[in-house]
Amino acid sequence: MRISTVILPVHPWREAAALWRRADELGLHAAYTYDHLAWREFRDGPWFGTVPTLAAAAAVTERIRLGPMVASPTFRHPVPLAKEAMTLDDISGGRLTLGIGAGGAGYDTTLLGREPWRPRERADRFAEFVALLDKLLTQPTTTSYGTHYSAVEAPMRPGSTQRPRPPFTVAATGPRGLRLAAAHGDGWATFGSRERAAEQSGEAALGPVREQLARLAQACAAAGRDVAELERTYLTGFTRDRWLDSPDAFVDLAGRYAEAGMTEVVLPWPLPGSRYESDPRMFERILSEAPPQLK
Repeated sequence: MRISTVILPVHPWREAAALWRRADELGLHAAYTYDHLAWREFRDGPWFGTVPTLAAAAAVTERIRLGPMVASPTFRHPVPLAKEAMTLDDISGGRLTLGIGAGGAGYDTTLLGREPWRPRERADRFAEFVALLDKLLTQPTTTSYGTHYSAVEAPMRPGSTQRPRPPFTVAATGPRGLRLAAAHGDGWATFGSRERAAEQSGEAALGPVREQLARLAQACAAAGRDVAELERTYLTGFTRDRWLDSPDAFVDLAGRYAEAGMTEVVLPWPLPGSRYESDPRMFERILSEAPPQLK
């Protein structure tokens, strides 16, 4: 089980730089940030851009992996996103993990002055988005015409530092998304039940993850892959489970999710006065005392 974190882009860089450096020093596998124009209760407060934040983070860290968790077609197009991903992979020396998801209703939609896509259109767009992004990052020049996204002689030179491209972590819970993860993903991410996560803890929270893992394994088998080839990432902070109460609480929960088949757990970096409020000293203690099999 790898341990990673997510650092919200709410701090001015003169403060944020120290957090990213500390994440690197603590030996975490990866540090991610959310990719939104605005998000939930943070709508009226500071919220910085994801790609510039990751570029700056790459410049002040040495070994930790970095990436958005997750970029989506809600306000992104595969061609500029691929160019930015290639650049981030270069700046970081090949440490980019590209988290991608279908997106949903919310500020990313309303800030653009349009209505949310219906579920079928969102799924259609995501399928095109992922497939084209894969082509763009594995070919020097791409021409592709789709219903929603196209590329015409789009150059991607010199190409990614990681070959054939940076790894994709596909966030998905539905059948089509899981098939995309099986077809294009190097990893898969979930926070469990999309509808009821905030109400759940214990087995009620773990149950949906087990079900999703079983369906992911079926999708991988249908695609001629072994589910073990994929990193399987669980995002904490969305259920009522208290991951950061103590080292014992963390080890117990991480062990349960590892036993279920997850290979990476993402802990929110402590943020006072928010849903991610926790004791920074306990956060670091948990990381320092975690047994080797959970690192």
